[in-house]
Amino acid sequence: MSWIALIGALAVLLAIDLLVVRGRGGEMSLRAAGVASAVWVTVALAFGATLLLAGERADAEAFLAGYLVEKSLSLDNVFVFLLVFTAFGLPVAERHRLLSYGIVAALVLRLVFIVVGAAALSAFGWLSFVFAAFLVWTGWKMLRHRHDHGAEEAMVQRLQKRLRPEHGRWALSTGAAAFAAIAIVDVIFAVDSVPAILAITSDTFIVFAANAFALLGLRPLFFLVADLVERLYYLKTALAVLLVFIGAKMALAEFVGKIGPEYSLPAIAAILGTGVAASLIRNRRAILRPCDFPESSPPSRPRSTRAEPSTSTPSAATPDRSSTPV
Repeated sequence: MSWIALIGALAVLLAIDLLVVRGRGGEMSLRAAGVASAVWVTVALAFGATLLLAGERADAEAFLAGYLVEKSLSLDNVFVFLLVFTAFGLPVAERHRLLSYGIVAALVLRLVFIVVGAAALSAFGWLSFVFAAFLVWTGWKMLRHRHDHGAEEAMVQRLQKRLRPEHGRWALSTGAAAFAAIAIVDVIFAVDSVPAILAITSDTFIVFAANAFALLGLRPLFFLVADLVERLYYLKTALAVLLVFIGAKMALAEFVGKIGPEYSLPAIAAILGTGVAASLIRNRRAILRPCDFPESSPPSRPRSTRAEPSTSTPSAATPDRSSTPV
């Protein structure tokens, strides 16, 4: 019954989201995207509060911990979606339609991964060490390339060459190739995110709910991703530390017993909160740093009555301070 209610609620929420976006013509301003993101977070928190009111405190804590992890990891997911759309030259009007299809496909793929992963962990306990080692390795790799998106860009370029070859007997249409690339990217990201949340709880209902509510908020996040990647400078560092922590927790649980969400949730919130706070402090210091502002021009001298040869040179163009996610 709980599964039916959850899937029905997700279908209604997704339909409402599609209607709202269609009414806006597929476009969304930064302000509207920020409001929509806040609404989706509120919906997820309401689901957690429902679990809590139903007397399932442990499930509510596990859901919130898993949701925090999935929501944070989804930023990289959406960033790669943006790279895919740009690389394949997809028109802006078609991006939102494919993004909707991508969210639905991601929900189905995540459900399959979650069911298979949970069943495998239940049948073969030693897989916990494999998952733990993989999470630690992924965190270490992310930490080494925390400010570099070259790997993601290279992956998208390889997908583009395979799905849209310049010379060949067959080639997918631009939209079909972009959708296939999004599906492949989501499978790659699921390999990281599903073990991470299964390390928090093995309850497939809670795991899928956390994934689903994080995925439903991808659309407004898509409009904010460029700005967020720039502002949340240390978020990837925090995610790397988080994956290492979850992997270590998963392995340690095999020796000392399961570590409950009452310990995991504060630790996850502290790690992510530290990354966000450090990023905000960095942004604040960059704003206040004197060298970030054009130097004030020297006071003008009194105009001389005697004609002098012109020695002025063209002023250097002010550097473009806009940044793009790299």
